[in-house]
Amino acid sequence: MQNPFRIHRISFKHAFDGFVYSVRTQPNFRFHLLATFVVALLGIYFSISIIEWLILVFTINTVLAAEMVNTSIEAMVDLITLERRADAKVAKDVASAMVLVSATLSIIVGLIIFLPKILNF
Repeated sequence: MQNPFRIHRISFKHAFDGFVYSVRTQPNFRFHLLATFVVALLGIYFSISIIEWLILVFTINTVLAAEMVNTSIEAMVDLITLERRADAKVAKDVASAMVLVSATLSIIVGLIIFLPKILNF
């Protein structure tokens, strides 16, 4: 009888491999992880509320996921063609813009949560 959990373990291994790949090869992903660590320390230091934690976790997830989707799109475009093509540039540029937008908005979220606490410090 086949183990019904085998598929899940394989999927988890592939997901873990993708995360490790992102950490090892993507400087921007490492930067976002460092920012996550700093934000978590600030959250602990300022004893932010559970709602603020939920907002931060959701925001952090959005940025990290966008960075990984960007990496995936760039890899797929490179797999399809190494030529300089306008449509390949659009795919890469829009994926990169997705990260820029999510990172920029995450800074705004961080400022909304932490700036009042820092100013009252």
